[in-house]
Amino acid sequence: MNLPEKFYDVLKHEGVVSIVSWGVGEEPHVANTWNSYVVVTTDGRMLIPAAGLNRTEKNVNKTGKVKIALGSREVVGYKDYQGTGFAVEGNAKYFASGSEFDMMKGKYAFLTRVLEVTVTSAKQLL
Repeated sequence: MNLPEKFYDVLKHEGVVSIVSWGVGEEPHVANTWNSYVVVTTDGRMLIPAAGLNRTEKNVNKTGKVKIALGSREVVGYKDYQGTGFAVEGNAKYFASGSEFDMMKGKYAFLTRVLEVTVTSAKQLL
């Protein structure tokens, strides 16, 4: 999926990224990270370093889905509103080896795995 330029602008500024996951028949679980930890690949996948995110991983292993909210007050949104954000949906999985893992480990030494999100929807909210 081609992500809009405004999405990349948001990632250039710090803000909270909320990752929502759910298991089969379970309540949603919310975990957080930072905009500066999200790497977007050339094909539009989001790579997120994981040191914790254990419950998120358990849920992803059951459903393969996540919803993500991210934003920044520093990026002008619709109608010159000061701040904008995105609601993202996607297919998710974890990995702990390979060239993309090595690249992420080089950027974020603390990670033990990488959460990969193949974006299916990215809607600007503000």
